[in-house]
Order: sequence, then structure tokens, then C-alpha cells
Amino acid sequence: MVQDKDYLIRATAADGAVRAFAATTGRLTEYARSAHNTSPVATAALGRLLTAGAMMGSMMKGERDLLTLRMEGDGPIGGLTVTADARGRVKGYAWHPEVMLPPNAKGKLDVGGALGNGVLSVVRDIGLKEPYVGQTDLVSGEIAEDLTYYYAVSEQTPSSVALGVLMNRDNTVRQAGGFIIQLLPGAPDELIDGLEKKLAELKPVTAMLDENQTPEMILEGILGEYGLEILDQMPLEFYCGCDKRRVERALISIGKKELQEMIDEGKPIEVNCHFCNRNYEFTVEELKELRDRGLEK
Repeated sequence: MVQDKDYLIRATAADGAVRAFAATTGRLTEYARSAHNTSPVATAALGRLLTAGAMMGSMMKGERDLLTLRMEGDGPIGGLTVTADARGRVKGYAWHPEVMLPPNAKGKLDVGGALGNGVLSVVRDIGLKEPYVGQTDLVSGEIAEDLTYYYAVSEQTPSSVALGVLMNRDNTVRQAGGFIIQLLPGAPDELIDGLEKKLAELKPVTAMLDENQTPEMILEGILGEYGLEILDQMPLEFYCGCDKRRVERALISIGKKELQEMIDEGKPIEVNCHFCNRNYEFTVEELKELRDRGLEK
């Protein structure tokens, strides 16, 4: 059973030497599955990256800051793109949502095989002239390991990232969620050793969620003995801010010549939003209006 609501918690432990995030994201992952009609392996891949995006987005400071996670691989899914803000709103899509693969050697959905070898890009737009871009190779395509590697190499932050999506037999989403635990500079060796041991013995995050463990309970199980302090809770949702007005602006921006070519074809056009898969139709008359508005500028 998907938990009642999607949310994440932020916490610290060990007198501020550890910061931690945990989230349950079953509802927004199911929304993404339904909107994009994703296959089970694409649902698992997209759900994992949406969960990571929500937690990483919450680390940003500014209301208008935007995080984009892009995984591009040589596997059949092609890639994944997820965008998140600092307020728990996340959206994303799989490049080839229909991809089907047999289970991997462990009998699990083969997310690594779907992505293959490639590159992870983390783009933070915090309102400066140029966004900050970090890039690392994919180490497994399983997403959590790739983000753990990214944090170690690109941000020099020792981290443990766990992400999971569990499906029902009818291919709807049963559970989704994850956690990120990070060691801050100066963390003592005994803390590092203790945490490594604890994490090595941990059940998969989907198993914990399926036992109705909340994000609070998951972090308590890992960090309780280190003085876990939960700082806040934030609701999460799959949110796409597209509307017809925005699509109109995009069409005007492509220029008079291209709009005229569409008008000359004499047929309505349909514009699709990659993120939420909504379609917007424009009649020939509407296209003429947009062309004329573009000319006025």
C-alpha cells in the first residue's frame, strides 16, 4: 500500500557531523507512471531519480533555485531527466518510457541494464549568470550508486544514497522512496565505521517502506543512536508548471518564418510537454494570432 502522503524529512545527527534526508514518494511516482505510461523498468528508473531529485532539490537555499538531474546512457532507455525546486516540487520523464527488459541476475527490475554506460549531469541554477554543472560517469546505472559516486567525486562529500521503487502485480507503484545520509567535514572515524557497519546490514529501502516504516522511522533505525534530530518535514508532489500561455510564448519565440510554415500547412498543430505529457492544440487561426503578436514585438 502506497503511504498516505508523499513527504521528506531533513535531519542531523552526531552533533551536526551528519546530515540526512529521507522521503516517501509512492504517489508522485505513480502519477509519473500514469502520465507517461512507463514500463515497469522505466517506472523504477524514473521513480528513483524523482526521489533523488526531490531530496537534492530540498538542499537548495533559494525559492527560485532549480536542480536538474540528467542521466544519459547507451542502454535502451536512452536517458532520464528530472527537475526539482527547493519546495518539494519535482517532475521528470524517461526518454524511452516503453522499454522492456528481463529481470537482472538478482531477479529485480534491470534499471542498470536499461541505462547502460553513460554520464550523470547535475545542474544547479541558483540565479547566477551560468548554472553550476557537475558531471560524472555512470558507475552502475542503478542510480543510487551513481549519485553516491557523484557526491564523492564531484562534491567531495561522503554520502550513502538509497533509492527504490516496488511495483504491484498490475504494474502500478506499491512503494517508492529513499534516503541520503552525508558526513560533514570533521566527522570522527568511529562514527564513520559505525555508520558503514549499520548501512551494510540495512534492508532495501522498499522493504522498509513496505513494512509501513515512515521516513522518520527509517532514519531513526540508522541514526537513532547518534542523537538524530529531525529538523523539518516537507510535502512532495509531481508538479509541472506548463500551461497554454507558456507554450504560446515558446511558439512565438521560434520565429515568424517557422510559424508561417505551420500556418501554410493549413492544419492544427499539437505541442507536447515532455515533463507531464500534456498536449496543447493550436488551430490555424491561433497560429496566425501568435505570428501577428510576434510581429508586433
